[in-house]
Amino acid sequence: MAIFDVPLAELQTRGTIKWRRFEADVLPMFVAEMDAHLAPAIRARLERALAEGDTGYPELPAYQEALADFAAWQWGWEFSPSDATLVTDVVTGMRDALTAVTEPGDPVVINSPIYPPFRGVSYDRTIVDVPMLDDRLDLEGLAEAFEEHRPKAYLLCSPHNPNGTIHTAEELAEVARLADRFGVVVISDEIHAPLAGAAHTPYLAVPGAHDAVIVTSASKSWNLAALKAGLIVGSASVRDRLRPMVSDGASYFGVLAHVAALADGRDWVREAADEIEGNKAFFAAQLAEHLPTLSYTPLPGTYLAWLDCSPLGLESPVDHFHQVARVRFNAGRDFAPYAQQFVRVNLATSHDIIAEAVRRLAASVS
Repeated sequence: MAIFDVPLAELQTRGTIKWRRFEADVLPMFVAEMDAHLAPAIRARLERALAEGDTGYPELPAYQEALADFAAWQWGWEFSPSDATLVTDVVTGMRDALTAVTEPGDPVVINSPIYPPFRGVSYDRTIVDVPMLDDRLDLEGLAEAFEEHRPKAYLLCSPHNPNGTIHTAEELAEVARLADRFGVVVISDEIHAPLAGAAHTPYLAVPGAHDAVIVTSASKSWNLAALKAGLIVGSASVRDRLRPMVSDGASYFGVLAHVAALADGRDWVREAADEIEGNKAFFAAQLAEHLPTLSYTPLPGTYLAWLDCSPLGLESPVDHFHQVARVRFNAGRDFAPYAQQFVRVNLATSHDIIAEAVRRLAASVS
């Protein structure tokens, strides 16, 4: 049985944001939830905990150990579990790390278009935007921004959301060189990394990545948003400045689920990654056949597609698709003010839903 072969009728019984935020006749392809069957190893671990009444607070460093083992297996990156700190989730962890190394008003660098919470966690800092350049990091632009604005921190998204870019080891090494030269703390969100497989390079694995942390979890790759638990890995100088109660928001069931994912869900995530690559190719083919005005070139880093809808000549593509086609995507404007004509499409779903979505889009502009 395919991981994303979940019938629409079953999906519509779910009570999550994806299936409850908009009207019942709208196909939701926005928020980063998977339309997936839960990995058997995760289900079994949670069911065992329920059967045993094991429902208290997290204590053991099992999550830290599981991530260290997974990182060594998948990326050849070795770190000590003692170099990882439990946090509520990735967004909260980013905010905790940013609060630890900056003060209100301090310059913080981001790369638009960017996952909206990057701006949210920086709301009382001064955002310095160095936009992506042809879906790659603008390294010259980063150098100029670091020199001109002297930021205290750089929020890196790796792999990049929404573009799907996997940064190369060479690009990340240059980031590390610049960060070291200008005294910038790099906070790298790597929540989509397990799905990227061996193509991903952890930021802390590149030469010169010293004063930096990775914030990550198994949440996106194994669809565990309901089971909160994340980790901050890296520089003790950053982690030592985290607020004392930083780990209290993580759920014990979250820890159990994420450990099971990293330790026993490796075959599942590889199968999911293969299916997602197939979904991207299928989406591109469906557009070419039914809506050739639009084109999509898959990038490998996430299960999200960043789609330029400007050839359609719509004032607001995301609103038109919602109101007329009855398909909901994320609005490009939430990722960058200049991205009004873009939508972000969640492709962690079935071919049936992708085909129906494209059919509705085409019908809405015919």
